[in-house]
Amino acid sequence: MNERIEKLKTFLAASPNDCFLNHALALEYVKLGDETEAKLLFERNLQHDPGYIATYYHLGKLLERIAATQEAIAIYEKGMAAAKQAGDMHTYNELQGAYEDLAY
Repeated sequence: MNERIEKLKTFLAASPNDCFLNHALALEYVKLGDETEAKLLFERNLQHDPGYIATYYHLGKLLERIAATQEAIAIYEKGMAAAKQAGDMHTYNELQGAYEDLAY
């Protein structure tokens, strides 16, 4: 298994609720093409901290790749609301662009 994945798992063992580490691990699984594991990790992030807005875009793109279009649209919508609440207009605009590309 990938050395970065092993390191991230070690760090997560010490800090299991660290959204940054969990997100980074999910992205490593995306690189390996393991959409199932990545999806579980992204979803865990949002369950633990719905305000961790970086996860919405990547989960939405993953859902698009696995042809879960309606789920992706819903994730983008939730992400836009979270980004707006956080005052992060850059992320809001990225999510809105992905949403519009998919929904229209």
